[in-house]
Amino acid sequence: MRVDKILANLGYGSRKDVKKILKSGGVTVNGELVKDGKQHVDPNKDHIVIHGEEVHYREFIYLMMNKPQGVISATEDTRDETVVDLLEPEHIVFEPFPVGRLDKDTEGLLLITNDGQLAHQLLSPKKHVPKTYFAVIAGEVTESDVEAFRRGVTLDDGYETKPGELVILKSGIRSDIELTITEGKFHQVKRMFEAVGKKVVYLQRISMGPLVLDEELELGEYRELTEEEVKLLVDR
Repeated sequence: MRVDKILANLGYGSRKDVKKILKSGGVTVNGELVKDGKQHVDPNKDHIVIHGEEVHYREFIYLMMNKPQGVISATEDTRDETVVDLLEPEHIVFEPFPVGRLDKDTEGLLLITNDGQLAHQLLSPKKHVPKTYFAVIAGEVTESDVEAFRRGVTLDDGYETKPGELVILKSGIRSDIELTITEGKFHQVKRMFEAVGKKVVYLQRISMGPLVLDEELELGEYRELTEEEVKLLVDR
């Protein structure tokens, strides 16, 4: 990998900034001065030092965000604020993207990474990765709804969903529930409840596979995953 790309990815500035640092003699590789940004190095083997500070390279980043309402799950948009707009420059340089999609008015757990292979594994329909949501429902959710979801319901376009695990936390005029599904159809949770004559008035994703939303994260906040969390995702 080119040394200028490595340093830019690690937040030492734009390619132009890094070029200036290189020309000023601020970078050594294995003890030798490097001024040409095109020089290829192995970040996992070569010893890179910039202004006397050893560079610890990493290829991927993994971020957990508590997505707020009003923000869309995309890398860029001409009208709305995106989840990437909420990131610090030190993370944006890795060019991360959201894994899957949470609706604009849905809150909760969103994984943001630049690890395309992991994203594919988590989103592949063949992998049946479970996603759990907390929701407030207008209307009384009953055991018949639980059974309907267990069998799978028919959406407005005729699609038959795979079985979902519906847990009633509180039932009444407004019901609190948790729903675990293994699919990610457009507006699926909302459409599943519409199929049984009810409406979702609040929706929050609380887990995805082994990853559980950190309750200490305020809406709009995020943090890097721990090594243990990354391992759980990679090894699942």
